[in-house]
Amino acid sequence: MKPEKLSRRDWLKLGAAGVAGVSGATVLDLASRGGARAALAASGAMPREPKVAAVGNSHAAHQEAMGIVGMPAPDGMFDPAAFLTDFDYGEVTKRDDGHVARRWEIVALDRDIEIAPGVFFPAWTYNGQVPGPTLRCTEGDILQVDFINAGSHPHTIHFHGTHPPEMDGFEPIVDPGQRFTYEFEAKPFGLHLYHCHTMPLKRHIHKGLYGTFIVDPPEGREPAREMVMVMNAFDSNLDGDNEVYAVNTSAFYYQHHPVHVGVDDLCRIYLVNTTEFDLINSFHLHAGMFKVFRTGTRPDQYELTDTIMMCQGERHVLEFRLENPGMHMFHAHQSEFAELGWMGFFEAVERLAADDGVPVRGHV
Repeated sequence: MKPEKLSRRDWLKLGAAGVAGVSGATVLDLASRGGARAALAASGAMPREPKVAAVGNSHAAHQEAMGIVGMPAPDGMFDPAAFLTDFDYGEVTKRDDGHVARRWEIVALDRDIEIAPGVFFPAWTYNGQVPGPTLRCTEGDILQVDFINAGSHPHTIHFHGTHPPEMDGFEPIVDPGQRFTYEFEAKPFGLHLYHCHTMPLKRHIHKGLYGTFIVDPPEGREPAREMVMVMNAFDSNLDGDNEVYAVNTSAFYYQHHPVHVGVDDLCRIYLVNTTEFDLINSFHLHAGMFKVFRTGTRPDQYELTDTIMMCQGERHVLEFRLENPGMHMFHAHQSEFAELGWMGFFEAVERLAADDGVPVRGHV
């Protein structure tokens, strides 16, 4: 199969913004990691000298010491609060053979994204966002992903998991103005990811072409407060070294907006590492422990810990219950990553309002 050229109707459907990308935003011209720190500090996104806080107000102390002043506004295409719990099940149909079929349309777009207050990054995106949409299905479903390249460079989509080689996404290369349809059966169940596999691979991944791909077991998983966390980082001055770190792209977002969960509620994180330029990233939970299900493929095997180290492309399902009310910090256990944006809080409350916090999800 070869990629098809986009018709004039296709281009009109995408619109001028999709083809040309978003203009007007600027990328900080930073000479070094120290320069990035200064720029972030000037925008309120870096640590300042902490003030003495009263006992019992530790969250306020952390906000003052490591918080930010202001946050990037949701830009209409990506909101970290919404992304955390947004699972895209595609357009669903039932085939004559009894299989469930799911269809998605994914478009590669060039656009600038705000990764910290006043800090913009020239991203390559799937559907205008970094990370791309979280695709979710059940083992055995037939998946169809219509990929349109409306960007300025050749791209593909490579899915982790099992499928025919011709659907693997390292070829054919889809040039700007072309489209290609990936079709395969979803297997095995577990937590996977997708990303561009065009050379130079390091650049295409770092620029933002990645997303989470969840395949549920046929019998489902226990209902839980489920959320997606993609550990990523950004080289804001294009020197081959990261200056901004985050989970779900926006530095310090979940510190400024803690994730609300209920005390003793089962919480499930689909954790994916897409960080480029650093060999590892990590996740550490304060005042609690979590079960680690490696790649989410063995529900009967787990390790109990509070810190997990992951290389790029590695992903795990984490499950935990917070026994005590209050603020539970989570962050990378590389201190530099945490200080440059990879920091957040779970706020555990005794009674969670029906319209507040992470929703409980069962098997779909």
